[in-house]
Amino acid sequence: MLPTAKPTVLLVEDSGSLAAVYQGYLREEAVQLVLKASGAEAMAFLALHAPSVVLLDLKLPDMDGMDILKHIHEHGMPCSVVIITAHGSVDVAVDAMRYGAFDFIEKPFNAKRLLVTVRNALERQNLSRLVETYRENFGRDSYHGFLGASLAMQAVYRMIDSAAASKATVFITGESGTGKEVCADAIHKQSPRKDKPFVALNCAAIPRDLMESEIFGHVKGAFTGAAAERKGAAGLADGGTLFLDEICEMDMDLQSKLLRFIQTGTFQKVGASQAEQADIRFVCATNRDPWAEVQAGRFREDLFYRLHVIPIALPPLREREQDVLLIARHFLREYAREEGKAFNRFAPECENVLSGYAWPGNVRQLLNVIRNVVVLHQGEAVTQDMLPPPLSRAAPLAPAAAKPPAAAPTPPAEAPAIQPLWLLEKQAIEQAIARCDGNIPKAASLLEVSASTIYRKLQAWQGGA
Repeated sequence: MLPTAKPTVLLVEDSGSLAAVYQGYLREEAVQLVLKASGAEAMAFLALHAPSVVLLDLKLPDMDGMDILKHIHEHGMPCSVVIITAHGSVDVAVDAMRYGAFDFIEKPFNAKRLLVTVRNALERQNLSRLVETYRENFGRDSYHGFLGASLAMQAVYRMIDSAAASKATVFITGESGTGKEVCADAIHKQSPRKDKPFVALNCAAIPRDLMESEIFGHVKGAFTGAAAERKGAAGLADGGTLFLDEICEMDMDLQSKLLRFIQTGTFQKVGASQAEQADIRFVCATNRDPWAEVQAGRFREDLFYRLHVIPIALPPLREREQDVLLIARHFLREYAREEGKAFNRFAPECENVLSGYAWPGNVRQLLNVIRNVVVLHQGEAVTQDMLPPPLSRAAPLAPAAAKPPAAAPTPPAEAPAIQPLWLLEKQAIEQAIARCDGNIPKAASLLEVSASTIYRKLQAWQGGA
């Protein structure tokens, strides 16, 4: 095996004198240079190793260098191939670009030309490796019930991955409809408790006088109507996860009992005289600002600190980039299959409306809209007139590729006209790509976003052209 501390550069050159010259050019570079004098030797090396860069002479004594390039291309080898060509075969070198060649250099060339080309090829390999690592580790478009490939959701997935293995309490915040129960369920499914019960309790949906019984259970005769002993959520969730949704709606008296349960791991059923033990992982959620509730005197500060150990904030749908269309397309197909309809896509103007809407009800509202369309209409493509109000009346977004209308002249004393946010974003991305000579991964790194985000935005803008 080759050492991996330095990237490997494979030089395929049958001329010993030229190989020595190229070796001298690269002597000071932090690479491991491997020399092969024939196509057969190069192919044998490639069968065992994947160099970062291949410097490939097209004219070899036993085969055409193009055959080696095609072999690398067909097998998807992660190599940046640089073609070394004589003046008369520049056209051939250009053809080689169709098979994935990174660049070509024409003989004779000096040390600077070779060094710049090799460094560029290595930089491309590094960026490609970073992009692939991101896609493999973080570039998930679905996760335990979530749908979303945006950077905001990748951060949520990573937080769940980190928090799931612990027993520490998780406090989920987010607007209504962002998927707080989905998040709690994902934490449970990702945790060592996944084979134990997951019990969800909505503190806002249960009358206050029954809430204590719902959490802790009751014995027979504990109150009017208690005809038999009943287990509460605490007993049902033993060994697993208890999810308390809308925790800020809980009565103050019950908050003190919950605090004692969290601290001691023991609880008493309503009407019982003996305490019971339970091993529970607590996850809670609210669509309010929990600290504001503490300051307003509606939520106990000591309970807040007990619960707010690992906070996870779910982003609203309007901050999730292209996730709107990802979710909409997925559920359009799913609901169409359930209802026996033929819908399979959205018309372009409909996608513009969906992308431009603020979605105050978040994912829940989006799913309701898709279900409404599928149930009430027929066809293969969803058009804007099929959308329920106010979406059916919304003006589609201006196509991203179109030039905005020229602004009317304004007096020098006035502030410049405010440009649409999508246009400022488009200009920033295009300028970054131009500054990086078309290298999108490098532009993404400088913009501190993922390359996949830029590719999706470019695709969306082209689709709107």
